[in-house]
Amino acid sequence: MNSARRSLPFGAELVDPTHTRFRLWAPDARSVDVVVDGARSWPMDSRSEGWFDVRVEVGAGTRYRYRIDDAFDVPDPAARAMQGGVEGWSIVVDPTRYAWRQLPWRGRAWHEAVAYEVHAGLYGGFDGVREQLEDLAALGITAVELMPIGQFPGTRNWGYDGVLPFAPAECYGSPDALKALVDRAHELGLMMILDVVYNHFGPQGNHLPRYASAFFDPSKHTPWGAGIAFARPEVQAYFLENALYWLHEYRFDGLRIDAAHAIGDTAFLHELARRVGEPRDDGCRRQVIFENENNAAELLDSACASQWNDDAHHVLHVLLTGEHESYYADYVERSGDLLARWLSEGFIYQGEPMRHWGGRARGTPSGMLRPTAFVNALQNHDQVGNRAQGDRLAASVPHARLLAAYALLLLNPQIPMLFMGEDWASTVPFLYFTDYAGELADAVREGRRREFAHFATFAGEGVPDPNAPSSFDRSRPDFGEHERPFRSHIHALIALRQRHIVPGIPGARSLGAHALGAGAVDARWRLGDGRILRIVANLTENAVRCESSEATPPLHATSASGDQAQAPPWSCTTWLVDAPA
Repeated sequence: MNSARRSLPFGAELVDPTHTRFRLWAPDARSVDVVVDGARSWPMDSRSEGWFDVRVEVGAGTRYRYRIDDAFDVPDPAARAMQGGVEGWSIVVDPTRYAWRQLPWRGRAWHEAVAYEVHAGLYGGFDGVREQLEDLAALGITAVELMPIGQFPGTRNWGYDGVLPFAPAECYGSPDALKALVDRAHELGLMMILDVVYNHFGPQGNHLPRYASAFFDPSKHTPWGAGIAFARPEVQAYFLENALYWLHEYRFDGLRIDAAHAIGDTAFLHELARRVGEPRDDGCRRQVIFENENNAAELLDSACASQWNDDAHHVLHVLLTGEHESYYADYVERSGDLLARWLSEGFIYQGEPMRHWGGRARGTPSGMLRPTAFVNALQNHDQVGNRAQGDRLAASVPHARLLAAYALLLLNPQIPMLFMGEDWASTVPFLYFTDYAGELADAVREGRRREFAHFATFAGEGVPDPNAPSSFDRSRPDFGEHERPFRSHIHALIALRQRHIVPGIPGARSLGAHALGAGAVDARWRLGDGRILRIVANLTENAVRCESSEATPPLHATSASGDQAQAPPWSCTTWLVDAPA
């Protein structure tokens, strides 16, 4: 049978068809029992360092919980599946039951990536995402990134409130349905990336503090919950095993690490990047993608490590919309120079002070990194969903402006990413949604309103209620819009990238970039095959002067100019010049 399995050192491990080994770290507990639904309970043997284990004559499909000190029952924090949500029963899973069709899958090179971020719930679960894969492959997408899928409270959530990170959310589908999604993606030549949350647990359903308080560090705090004690070997192993579990048992091609800056343990992050980047038995390497406000270039020194580059998003968003509040204020002045630094060096902030950071320095030098260390986007779940009304760029920015920005995004050597619906210029909002009740629902609702109360253009009372089902329903992509003309432009840009630029990305290096004015830039790269890539972009209302165009016709131009030494308003022109003989 073509199967894949990651043997975990904790949780419920099927030993044979009729026996399961249960193991739990509960250093605060005096006793732990395994309670099986509809059957008896079994006392677990107490081991050193707070571990409890027992081997029980039960098989796959068994529903179980752990009973702590004969006082309360909790789900398995390493459960592979749940029934009844975060407070329900954990389920013993046979990881070898699914027969993979695409074994071995040797992956794709990271420099080929054109990523597409998806929320599985809005697509109708794992089966719904699988139904859209063929269309995404035809568009030219090569990597699908799922927002977090670990079991969370309720049936509506972005995924960042998960509390059982080994269990695919029950409302999205079974473990086998998730495997079928990954399998189909590989069949179509698509990489699968999973967003994982290691910086906190959600506010509901996390029982670890009741029996393993040492899992948390009281001296550390995050905006979303108690800080985690990554220095403890048991805690570090929990998250490292989770990462390898998704890569081995579900055969994901990479992981996005949410809010790595909130983890605060660089030794753990380095070890995570090293373990993720280790080659599989078939030689395939996986990618780790950090979200890291600190712009820490030292985490990206491996070819298997990259980062969501918020700097690129922020400067492009300011130019497209004119917005200047909050962190956007740091990207208004000298925007042409900021564009040039992004394209030539990756990070814009490399140690300079930011007003939004209270004048503190942000970032480290990144000019020595390869272009593929940076993942750029015009929109993503954060930058759309964390707007009060979840409004997208296409709702307010003319298509001609957008197309110039997308040409710049998709034709430079760094890695581009699109957010679901962005390819057809969707105006359907992506709202913040949760599924809480009672006091927690009230706290989330009021917190959301307070978050936006200081924006001059927004009245806090108008924030959609995150817990209202309508906030989820309004966020569903409208797949009937697939045939919009805008999508044909995105398809053409991706095709140009894959055919002409991708082959030269390995070994590519910047030849520098310079501002042509506020919001305009001239950038060049020497590709790995010796060709010169040049992009002249003008994201302003006025034409700007530039050096004469190349002798060869452009690879792509969003608008023509009768004056070859002038870049028209809202334009992007790209040339590829062969290396001298």
